[in-house]
Amino acid sequence: METPAANGHPVGANPGTGGFSNRRKAAILATCCLSVLIAGIEITSLNLAIPAIRSDLNATAAHAQWAVAIYSLGVASLLMLGGAAGDRFGRRRVLQIGMTIFLLGSLLCSLAPVIDVLIAGRLVQAVGASMMNPVALAIISQVFVAPDERARAIGIWGAVFGASVVLGPVIGGVLIHLFGWRAVFWINIPLGVVAIIACAVLVPESRSATIRSTDPIGQLLVAGSLFGLVFVLIESSGRGWTHPWIIVTAVATVLAFVGFLRYESRHPEPFIELRFFRSIPFAASTVTALCVFIVWGAFLFMMSLYLQSWRDYTAIHAGLLLLPVGVAVLVVSPISGYLVRRFGSRPPLLITGLMTAAASILLAFVEPTAPRWLLMMIFTAVGIAFGMVTVPVNYTAVSGMPLDRAGTAAGITNTGKQVGISLGVAFSGVLAAGALAPPDGDFADSADPLWVFTFALGLAITALAFVSTSSRAKRSAERLAPLISSTAAERSPSPVSPSAQQHESADARKCPLSWDDWCCLGGNRPRFSKGASSASGPHVHP
Repeated sequence: METPAANGHPVGANPGTGGFSNRRKAAILATCCLSVLIAGIEITSLNLAIPAIRSDLNATAAHAQWAVAIYSLGVASLLMLGGAAGDRFGRRRVLQIGMTIFLLGSLLCSLAPVIDVLIAGRLVQAVGASMMNPVALAIISQVFVAPDERARAIGIWGAVFGASVVLGPVIGGVLIHLFGWRAVFWINIPLGVVAIIACAVLVPESRSATIRSTDPIGQLLVAGSLFGLVFVLIESSGRGWTHPWIIVTAVATVLAFVGFLRYESRHPEPFIELRFFRSIPFAASTVTALCVFIVWGAFLFMMSLYLQSWRDYTAIHAGLLLLPVGVAVLVVSPISGYLVRRFGSRPPLLITGLMTAAASILLAFVEPTAPRWLLMMIFTAVGIAFGMVTVPVNYTAVSGMPLDRAGTAAGITNTGKQVGISLGVAFSGVLAAGALAPPDGDFADSADPLWVFTFALGLAITALAFVSTSSRAKRSAERLAPLISSTAAERSPSPVSPSAQQHESADARKCPLSWDDWCCLGGNRPRFSKGASSASGPHVHP
């Protein structure tokens, strides 16, 4: 057991590496990875449970969409607020609170007697996950101080999170087959309890040396806009576009979005810095991330229903059939990083766009009797597209940004990914309503409009690969960087109290890291080329 020395560092620890022994740091990393593991699995694992949930809880297609979409939508709305809360109130404390809320949500979902309770439980899970993900990464950034050591730790964190997302359907399929759909939530409880105890014992408390405004009004407006948009898309298929609730919600959504744009443009420390969108690389990367994850959300939702409801496969069989997606992601992701380092962002982004378009064309030929080899081709193509996009999108988003704003910029892009998943599920109901009600309709004909839409998104991604990496795009980022830097220098963030600062180690105070610096993405500078600018920002992960 480590004994604190007079300077606050454990005896026998290396003060130059965060003040902790290697064993302690490894345990802290494992704790943080465990927290994001259970949160990441929940993003995708529920898709395999939808047929069983619909049958058991007598749920409609719209209910099924809400059960899947509400989680990523809630995380997207609260992600940056969760990170800011950790900076202000203490990262260990907020991580424990987030884990506790997540477990309560999981328990509520596992005991849900009706579908509405399940949806509410998923929203509670999202509140907890929005605290866990960013704060866990911020803790890693505080503990691992040496650049190489930090890069390695963040790389492990990113790999765990990415693996949890892409392997979620497989894990979910196994649990559902063995124990029923409620096991998807039961598994979180023992893992979460272990993580909470480990956090209390191992993780040091830390806070940011500076506190930024949380901009609650801006966050409320953007959350209202997102929930309103998803509500209109999901509910319109059942209620009709002329239903009073649809019309009222659509109008309120537009007003909230317009209000958000006006309010944020005048706020001294906005929730989302709208000027970032003057940078073509940032704007294009954010739109690319949104498009890719719309495709991902729609694909996973539709294929989970197709394999079980139209092909009569069991949950475990469906999960195993989706395994090529996860394998392709894990294999291709390092290749994507190499391509970015060697050739820049354009080649992997082009591959993403072309693979998305190709998979969409093949999906148009999927019928209830489609051969397995065709399914494997499609699933592999989707996995390649998904695996190729993360590194170039995150790198391009922060390209040219001042280092102290790169984390915020990348955080916006990653929030777009969560929004994309929800929109993908929502668009599935709008464009492929007949495919959600087997066996009354024709899957191929009903789903074709959705695949035409994803094909168009693939073409858009391909075009954005050229737009985001053009010379004009680079010039726009160069013009924006000094403007943002000068504005940031004029702001005077509120210092934390002396009692808060004492929780940080000496090394942390030498290089204070806040949510704006790290967000939910990672914090090591990328080594994409020799002589890379320090403004390139952090190397980010899924």
